[in-house]
Amino acid sequence: MADAPLFDTLTIVGPGLIGSSILRRARQTGALARHLIAADSSPDVLNRVKELGIADEVTASLTEAAAKSDAVILCIPTGAIRTVATTILPHMKPGSILSDVASVRNTLGPDISVQLPEGVSYIPAHPMAGTEYSGPDAGFATLFEDRWTLLVPPEGSAPEAICLMEEFWKRCGSRTRQMTDHYHDQVCAIVSHLPHLLAFTICNTADRLSTDLQTDVLEYAASGFRDFTRIAASDPIMWRDIFLTNKDILLATFKRFEQDAHLMVEAIQGEDIESIMSILHRGRHIRQGLTKDHHS
Repeated sequence: MADAPLFDTLTIVGPGLIGSSILRRARQTGALARHLIAADSSPDVLNRVKELGIADEVTASLTEAAAKSDAVILCIPTGAIRTVATTILPHMKPGSILSDVASVRNTLGPDISVQLPEGVSYIPAHPMAGTEYSGPDAGFATLFEDRWTLLVPPEGSAPEAICLMEEFWKRCGSRTRQMTDHYHDQVCAIVSHLPHLLAFTICNTADRLSTDLQTDVLEYAASGFRDFTRIAASDPIMWRDIFLTNKDILLATFKRFEQDAHLMVEAIQGEDIESIMSILHRGRHIRQGLTKDHHS
């Protein structure tokens, strides 16, 4: 027998890539919620959600949607989460859960916890899944399949609320793990934020080459440049927010990268074959481990 829906009414605020993928998953499986609400400030986004038929109801009123929901998930830029949470929390009913999918936690946990009304839980979770596309059309039901979703419940969260959100993400296809805000930001700085910083920057470097060279570089961009810079097609506003919100940890991570890059430069400068090979082998080993884990 199919699983009964976890929630009666679920509201997704911001049905972009992540939000619309959750809605599609909920539609496809029937296991997440009985009634789906999509809330957004953009009439165009709401119209598109209606055309796609991925929600039962669309609304521009976040507070009205929150008042009748058992769970509200904020799928909006990191910089907007505090404001929106502050607006809707007073309207949420006892027993309901507020969540978000922010990729930088920083002090969100403690800051939002202190505003929780009686009986409302805050259980954020960051799905480590995405593409460079955005908007309601970008989502697909299998986006979270076999990807990690990191749960970052603030200290003192109700265990049953944590269990519910963990089950929610498992029904989305995810593998789940719990961690603290600070540890989450350290992990994401190296696996996501630094690679994006480098991808945006190398595209900038290519753009500043002499005109002839630049034309040829982009014309002949082989798989190395293409694969490495794919993520630079991501939403600039989202990444501006992420870089600034995780500034301290990102810069500390960049410092370590800079030191390692410098060691490689010195090895090449001094034609130190042993050091070059050691770095290349270690890099290859790490990369092979990634692809093996993903396919297992």
